[in-house]
Amino acid sequence: MNLRRDAIAILSVLFAIGLETRGAFAEFVVPRPSPNATVSQTIGLTNFTLTYSRPGVKGRAIWGALVPYDSTWRTGANEPNSFQTSDTIMVAGQKLPAGKYSILTIPRRGEWTVIFSNQKDLAGSTNYDPKQDALRVTATPDTNQSNTEWMWLGFEDLTPGSGSLVLRWQRLRLAVPITIDLNGSVLASARKEIATSDRDAWRNPLRAATWCFDNSVALEEGAAWLEKSIAAQPNHANLSLKARWLAKDGKQKEAIAAAKRAIETGKAAKPPADTAPTEKLLAEWSAKK
Repeated sequence: MNLRRDAIAILSVLFAIGLETRGAFAEFVVPRPSPNATVSQTIGLTNFTLTYSRPGVKGRAIWGALVPYDSTWRTGANEPNSFQTSDTIMVAGQKLPAGKYSILTIPRRGEWTVIFSNQKDLAGSTNYDPKQDALRVTATPDTNQSNTEWMWLGFEDLTPGSGSLVLRWQRLRLAVPITIDLNGSVLASARKEIATSDRDAWRNPLRAATWCFDNSVALEEGAAWLEKSIAAQPNHANLSLKARWLAKDGKQKEAIAAAKRAIETGKAAKPPADTAPTEKLLAEWSAKK
C-alpha cells in the first residue's frame, strides 16, 4: 500500500511539473510591425465592420514603389482585410448584397479599381481569383492630403443615409461613396415591429408615424400608424402629432380641435405632459382664423 501511495505522489509531482513547463514554454508574442485595427460604423440602420492591418510609411516611397501601380494589392498588411455590411448597399452606384468581403485595390496613377471579393481562401493578393469578385468599382484618389503615417481605412462624409469608405496613406485619400436605402430599411423595420410586437402598443406606431411625418415618407401608411397609436392610448404625444398632421394637410379647424384635445389630455396626465409647444401652435393657428 505504501508503494501505491508513493507512486501516486510521484505522478502528481510530475503532472504539476508538466503544467509549469507548458507555461514556461508558452509562445513569446511581439508587436506586429503593422498593427491590427477594427472599425465599426452605423449608417442609418445598416451596420458596418472593417478589420485590417496598418502598415507605416517609415520613410519609404509608397505609390508606384512599395505598392506597385497596375497590380492587385491586398490593401493593408498581414492577413487580408475584411469588410462586412448587415444590409444590401449601393457602392459607387452599384448594388452590393449584405455579407462579408475582402477589399482589394488596383492602384494606378489616375483612376483606381476597388474590388469586393467573396474569396474565402485569399492569402494576401498572391492567390486572388477574379472569378470570385462580388463587385468592382472605380475611384480617383486625391494625392494632395496632409500626411498619414499609418495606413487608415474607415468611414467619412457621413449623412443619415450615406457615407464614404475611405483609404488614407501618406498624402493620398481614396473615397468610395456608399449609400443605403434609409427609407426602405426604416419602413421595413417599422412594419415588422408594429405587426409582431404588443410591447409599446402606442409608442412604436407613434415613433413610426413621427418618422414618416418628419421625413414626408409613406404619409398614408404613417397616418394609419398614428391612428393605431391613438386607438391604443390617446395622449398628448400622439394627439399633438395628429394636430400637426391636420394642419399640414390644410385642415385648420380640425387641427385646432385636435390641439385642444391634446392639451387637455396632456394636462390631465400624471405626471402632466409639457403642453407648451402645442399651446404655442394652437395660438398661431387660432390667430389665422
